[in-house]
Amino acid sequence: MTMQRRAIVTGGMSGIGAACVARLQRDGIEVIAADLAVKADVRVDVSDPTSVDALRRAVGPVDILVNSAGVVGPSTCLVDTDIDTWRRTFAVNTEGTFLTCRAFAPAMCENGWGRIVNIASIAAKDGNPLQSAYSASKAAVIALTKSLGKELATAGVLVNAVAPAAVASPMNASTDAAILERSRTLTPMDRIGRPEEIAELIAWLASSSVSFSTGAVYDASGGRATY
Repeated sequence: MTMQRRAIVTGGMSGIGAACVARLQRDGIEVIAADLAVKADVRVDVSDPTSVDALRRAVGPVDILVNSAGVVGPSTCLVDTDIDTWRRTFAVNTEGTFLTCRAFAPAMCENGWGRIVNIASIAAKDGNPLQSAYSASKAAVIALTKSLGKELATAGVLVNAVAPAAVASPMNASTDAAILERSRTLTPMDRIGRPEEIAELIAWLASSSVSFSTGAVYDASGGRATY
């Protein structure tokens, strides 16, 4: 009898995270939605080490970690970007990914199997104008993924990242419309992505079907990515 896998999805109550929860559940996986939202399975502030540690103790070992919690941050010129909003963007997007990986990877290594999927962005590769904090924080997620993937390469734990272009999600509800329109016009498919499309790729990366890929970045950009 095959053992049921357990997964935790941060930011699991909306957007890509919620789509991931639904998609992984269809594969028969027990999924825990971790979020700041009141109705989350477990509440967590991924930017807070104490909160993440409490999450680890409450949830216990998991086989799959999807780091989907994120913020867009300020949509301003770099020279007009406030240091506090810059730091908050990194605290959620980069430090949050670091903290949850640090919390859940050890048990995966002990069990000899695990999948970590970090959500980066096409902005991490291209660098979106007026989104320097977001672009830089997601670029750091890519570098973290590559480093951790190499560290755990022989442990049975695969660490990969997904780099979506703009996606229709609550996180982008307050994003400057001009920035979203720029993303659309740069996308050969001439449209914004859907959360469920990104979740399909993440579900594959979280499965046993992937066995010889780690520290890699998978684009989900409608053809926008050029490298």
